[in-house]
Amino acid sequence: MIPIGNFLFRFRNGLFPLFYLLLFVPAPPLFADYRLAAVLGLAVALLGQSLRAITIGLDYIRRGGRNRQVYASRLVSGGLFAHCRNPLYVGNFTVLLGVGLASNSLLFLGVAIPFFAFAYWAIIAAEENYLRGKFGAEYDDYCARVNRLLPRFSGMAETFAGMQFNWRRLISAEYGATYIWTAAIVLVTLKNAWLHHQIDLDRPLLWSLAGALGVLTALYFSARFAKKGGLLAEQPAD
Repeated sequence: MIPIGNFLFRFRNGLFPLFYLLLFVPAPPLFADYRLAAVLGLAVALLGQSLRAITIGLDYIRRGGRNRQVYASRLVSGGLFAHCRNPLYVGNFTVLLGVGLASNSLLFLGVAIPFFAFAYWAIIAAEENYLRGKFGAEYDDYCARVNRLLPRFSGMAETFAGMQFNWRRLISAEYGATYIWTAAIVLVTLKNAWLHHQIDLDRPLLWSLAGALGVLTALYFSARFAKKGGLLAEQPAD
């Protein structure tokens, strides 16, 4: 499992998008009403994004590695990492599940979602192997206290009260990924409307989706401009 996880970690940016394409392949529907699928999927994806946002805003761990390999300069155990060892991956998977539900595609839910579940499990195994080798007893003690995936809710209020939320870091780290999944939900809903021959019949839906995509795109470029201009750089402590 560890070699597979290292392979997937290294090539995930090229491999994962191939499975995203399944969102736009015509497939048997999950729900009779694609609009219900869109609303339910959006709710699930927002839950996953909220988990990612809280995690990054409190205590961030960079998952990009170094030279496309697993890497960590320190053992992050604050914020939500004091309650779950992999809150970002739990958030990622929840977002993907939400997008899959919004697509109303049994193909995506039956093929891509199991693949991503396996991929994240393998990557987590590879990361744990690396962290155990680098941090030794410190990491073993951390694992003994904190669950791998299931969050521990006790003490969470104290965690929130004892840390400052970093909005700049959140926007800087998440604006791109958030734009991708929100735009994907809009696009798969448009695809489903077209497949149901409702693009011309339900013009308010069409204009609402087009407007939402326009707002999302404007927010994306605003965040990108702010990041490139240094407006999201973390301020030094007083």
